[in-house]
Amino acid sequence: MLKRILSPLLFLFFAWFIVSNENAKTIIAGIAIFLIGMHYMENGFKLFSGGVLETILQKFTRTTPRAIATGFAATAVVQSSSLVSVIIISFLSAELMGLTSAVGVVFGSNIGTTTTAWLVSSLGLKIKIAQYALPMLIFGVIMQFSRLNSYKGLGSVLIGLGFIFLGISYMKEGFETLKDGLHLAEYAMSGYSGVFVYIFFGAVATVIIQSSSATMAIIITALATGQIDYINALSLAIGANIGTTVTAILGSLASNKNGKRLAVAHIIFNLITGIVAIIFIYQLKNLVDDLAPFLAISDDDFAMKLALFHTIFNVIGVLLVAPFIRYLVSFLKTLFCTKSLGRGQPKYLTQEVMEIPASALEAIRKETVHLYDKSLETIVHAMNLHRKEIFSDKEIHEVVKQSTQPFNIDINTVYQQEIKNLYSEILHYSSRSQSYMDEEGNNQVYELKLTARNVIEMVKDIRELQRNLNYFTKSNNWFMIHEYNKLREELVTIFRRIEEIRSSSINAAEIMTQFEVLKEKSSDNEISMHHNIDTLIRENKIDSKMASSLINDVGFTHSISRKLLKTASVLWVKDQMIKELGDDYEY
Repeated sequence: MLKRILSPLLFLFFAWFIVSNENAKTIIAGIAIFLIGMHYMENGFKLFSGGVLETILQKFTRTTPRAIATGFAATAVVQSSSLVSVIIISFLSAELMGLTSAVGVVFGSNIGTTTTAWLVSSLGLKIKIAQYALPMLIFGVIMQFSRLNSYKGLGSVLIGLGFIFLGISYMKEGFETLKDGLHLAEYAMSGYSGVFVYIFFGAVATVIIQSSSATMAIIITALATGQIDYINALSLAIGANIGTTVTAILGSLASNKNGKRLAVAHIIFNLITGIVAIIFIYQLKNLVDDLAPFLAISDDDFAMKLALFHTIFNVIGVLLVAPFIRYLVSFLKTLFCTKSLGRGQPKYLTQEVMEIPASALEAIRKETVHLYDKSLETIVHAMNLHRKEIFSDKEIHEVVKQSTQPFNIDINTVYQQEIKNLYSEILHYSSRSQSYMDEEGNNQVYELKLTARNVIEMVKDIRELQRNLNYFTKSNNWFMIHEYNKLREELVTIFRRIEEIRSSSINAAEIMTQFEVLKEKSSDNEISMHHNIDTLIRENKIDSKMASSLINDVGFTHSISRKLLKTASVLWVKDQMIKELGDDYEY
């Protein structure tokens, strides 16, 4: 009840404050416009990059130095550490990236965020930036009407830059006008007491605004207009970095375990960096003064010096923490360890992955592999076999011959409670993720959905086969036992060969060649089985009922074989051109 009353009162007070204070209105409007610009830039780069950013983050992060460099470059270009974090979390969830690489990217991203300070202090304050904002907004809006996502994305980037420039202009104008009535620099505080007070203000501002880049823009603009003292501005910058730890905590609350682990890494990095910057703030200030002439920064250009300070203490933080990244990752892996999933529950289909096409595709593929593995276990048990034995070095004939005892498995129950549920989750998630994909991505998702359907149809086929298998292997008719053992041998041969191909490093063309050989062999086996059945009938070794059951089960076996090979070609052939060539054949 108190919250319901307090929230409207605070809002009304804030509205009155803005309306009654012209300078505050201009500054706050500038902050709002700046934040809108950041939002447009983030969304614009999502569309404009067309997956290029995701590809770069995936391919160029194999080592810690490369991960840090890539994190810096990506964040510096897109001006959004949150966008980079979203992609990294999605890659972690889809197992496209290891935790070590992800932490490295986060560290580099912290350095990348300092480019905002350089942008504001150089372009934003030294030229009449507002005159460039309006053309950007005009052309950005025009591009929004394009049908191509790349043009729409570029348009959003231009709109974002236009709003950022406009926001900086408004903030600068507001602080300059504010000097006529209120000079905040008069309240400057010296010594470490002032350092801690302004660090607190910087952290609080970042928590409220939820953007360290926006906080830095405010600090630099206020410093350039003489509203705050230089040393207090340095303290505010440290506070802005520390304030992002709260932002990271809030952002991770609704995230999965990977998001929470990255948030912890972010917090540890910022706290260590903040502590070092606080202890050595005066020494770092002197270092900036010494380096400034080499970067053509004048003695009285405090805005540029602040940007340099911001970059230096973040770089120092990376240099301090990066050597211990292996130990940090080991610690992070002990956090947020969830209990094993219930049977039939998806492992990879998370919300964080859905909005990033590359990650969503990989998550759906891996979940389909998960469905295949669960279905494989069911099929093997329905044939009264053990996975351990069929994937061993033992002769297939011996494995089948020795496996005569029926397994106590109810396929209907397993199908309804586990396999069907997982299949439904894949279909639901795939349909939702397709709204974020282009035509090529949609085609790949459709192919994976068909593959998932093939997998569950194999379970339905083995359900029909199991009934007769258990009945006739208990009979006294040696010929029926022999024929059903041959059916089992055919499936075990394909299972074993697929597993070998799955775990090998042979190229896509060789895989498709081997699948084609298996397909031909399966077709030959079906023909041979029908000839054998005809012979057994003529020689009165089996009756007509036995023959009809056996003929049906030969059909089920061959159906499973075709679906197995088609499923394997989709899940484990990486080369799309080779895969499409294989589609010319009817499995």
